[in-house]
Amino acid sequence: TMLARLNFRMEEVYLPDNINEGQVQVRTLYLSVDPYMRCRMNEDTGTDYITPWQLSQVVDGGGIGIIEESKHTNLTKGDFVTSFYWPWQTKVILDGNSLEKVDPQLVDGHLSYFLGAIGMPGLTSLIGIQEKGHITAGSNKTMVVSGAAGACGSVAGQIGHLLGCSRVVGICGTHEKCVLLTSELGFDAAINYKKDNVAEQLRESCPAGVDVYFDNVGGNISDTVISQMNENSHIILCGQISQYNKDVPYPPPLSPAIEAIQKERNITRERFLVLNYKDKFEPGILQLSQWFKEGKLKIKETVINGLENMGAAFQSMMTGGNIGKQIVCISEEISL
Repeated sequence: TMLARLNFRMEEVYLPDNINEGQVQVRTLYLSVDPYMRCRMNEDTGTDYITPWQLSQVVDGGGIGIIEESKHTNLTKGDFVTSFYWPWQTKVILDGNSLEKVDPQLVDGHLSYFLGAIGMPGLTSLIGIQEKGHITAGSNKTMVVSGAAGACGSVAGQIGHLLGCSRVVGICGTHEKCVLLTSELGFDAAINYKKDNVAEQLRESCPAGVDVYFDNVGGNISDTVISQMNENSHIILCGQISQYNKDVPYPPPLSPAIEAIQKERNITRERFLVLNYKDKFEPGILQLSQWFKEGKLKIKETVINGLENMGAAFQSMMTGGNIGKQIVCISEEISL
């Protein structure tokens, strides 16, 4: 965690005593760390929809909290709220219009799930598969998921089965993750890219080739998967974490040899941005919640406690230390 300590610092500040009309004071319960945040550490994030974090300013990201005081007409003390731009602080005064109220019943009281499987990562997986995967029930398709034990991957593989894939294979980086994918999350096979020969294992576990590839990583792993994709197959570009330390545009271009395969086999690899599908967020959250409550969607998360551990949690997640969504618990006290 030395890196984290060098790059983040904690400060004690006083909140103003009074809040203005339209504002609320909230206590932070959970904060999210996500791969896209690596892009926010660059002067140029590589995309037009993510702004860089500013040096010596409060860091922000996905968060959830409880309202302690409100001067906003639609928000009341005790309401649970979330935002994509939640400041990394224990308590904060925010414009009530920047917050979305959430219903704890949708997650059976597991509020942190609103930052994971029943939040943006879940929506990214669901909408990505619906919009770019072209899966129809009973169509006997094989799906491969990279980063399969992460926040998006662990949900995507399960959704692949729920929407009709006959075979789902995950690629991840530890034996423990492989076991989890196959024994708990219903994956048909799992490949450990740090130990196994990925190309060989893929051929074995996907005898009919690959029809849908849910890609979280890019780089060499993706080149190997694309080499085994079928004619008219589809890549869902969720993320490219292997490339985030490099100065490349998003999505990064494929190498000429792999691009030749993509063109030749007519494999779609379109940019996918979940923020373009806001009209599908509400039905998506309801669907994810329903699957969760019916026991069809298993939710995994890794929780670290304390605001002082945000940097360490981010670094751990970027190096594969998490299983499922990486969450930081800031306060668990939900009574006022």
